[in-house]
Amino acid sequence: MSAQPSPFPRSTVIGMLLVGLLAFVALLWFLGHDTGGSGNDGGAHVGGKGLTGYAGLAQMLEAEGFDVQRQRNRLQLESVPGLLVLTPPAEADGKAIAKLVDARRLIGPTLVVAPKWMAVGLNSQKAKRGWVQVFATSAPNWPGFADNVSVAIGGKDSAPAQGWRTASGSGSGKLPDDRQVESGSGKGLMPLVRSGDGRILAAWMDDDGYYPELNRLAGIDPGHGGDNADIYPVVLVFEPDLLDNWGLADRATALLARNIVLATADDRAQPITFDMTFNGFGAQRNLLTLAFEPPFLAATVALFLAAIALAWRAFNRFGPAIAHMPEYARGKTALVANAAGLIRRAGRVHLAAAPYADASRERIALALGLPKGLDPGRVEQLIDAAQERRGLAGPRFSEAARSLRASRKPHDLTRRAQALQAIERQLT
Repeated sequence: MSAQPSPFPRSTVIGMLLVGLLAFVALLWFLGHDTGGSGNDGGAHVGGKGLTGYAGLAQMLEAEGFDVQRQRNRLQLESVPGLLVLTPPAEADGKAIAKLVDARRLIGPTLVVAPKWMAVGLNSQKAKRGWVQVFATSAPNWPGFADNVSVAIGGKDSAPAQGWRTASGSGSGKLPDDRQVESGSGKGLMPLVRSGDGRILAAWMDDDGYYPELNRLAGIDPGHGGDNADIYPVVLVFEPDLLDNWGLADRATALLARNIVLATADDRAQPITFDMTFNGFGAQRNLLTLAFEPPFLAATVALFLAAIALAWRAFNRFGPAIAHMPEYARGKTALVANAAGLIRRAGRVHLAAAPYADASRERIALALGLPKGLDPGRVEQLIDAAQERRGLAGPRFSEAARSLRASRKPHDLTRRAQALQAIERQLT
């Protein structure tokens, strides 16, 4: 008797196993991250498309080319880079907000928007999904977060707030409801936006940080601030109508919302993340998703790799032994990478700015054949003159070198060092 051949070729069997494995992994991931649906339930969060939501702000930023993310995993909020926008409800846990904000002071800026409106969904056939009707106001009650700051909301019979105006006096606009205006007060607030009658509608928490873009928006000298260039700002928006869909219906307010976000982020290249976990869209921990979270993730990966290895061994023999790479990489590239990593971990990246500018100046002077022994300032003037003679566009070498030496934040240093490198490449 002869053995019957397999009805499926080997490649088909392997493909079926891989597809099944990937489908199982995807199912667990979607269960753990709760990615289903847009979240358009009429709430005051980035998924809400009603009056009190912030979907309009996110879409406006996306249309301008920003990397906008909507985060539903609370564990990733403490480490996500770039600007984090928090829109907690009035009954949120203040200590949880404070813990998250404190954890991000060395990672990225945080913008906290206070709630104000109480709303219900519209029960009408003409109403679209997520549309709401406001019926009352409710100030945030967040004990444990910014306890030195108090929040107040005007009533229906209050005097008109006379719209909003920037603290610098460069812009003004109207509010959807000019009487029920939410404002903040307390020590340590640096106003960004005030009402027409002087109440603080948005501010940042004054600390030892250096925030030139926020200073500009507030009409303060950009050089004003503390000496700590490693911490990031915390901005409080007390009046949500400056950022929500209702307020963005006014063009001037929409431009103000954009300016607040840009001044807080201070870097267009970084992502802008809107939190949805405080609004009830956070992923729930369960036995399935724990397998994909540290420290169990390592064991899960090892299990999957072992299963793949066993399946592959069942079909084929192993090839020749793979030659092991040296434990420590050799060469100039590895030396430079290790030195750069040490400087970065020590938090002394800004100390490399001036030496890099000086080294770039000496290399260009050597390439241009400039006389030795000249004063460094004179050398930079000669390099500027060489740029002009060649008709090169962009900043002059002396200006770029001065900006690099003044850099304090790592991303500013990197960007300005690249500009200096571009000038050197053009001249040499």
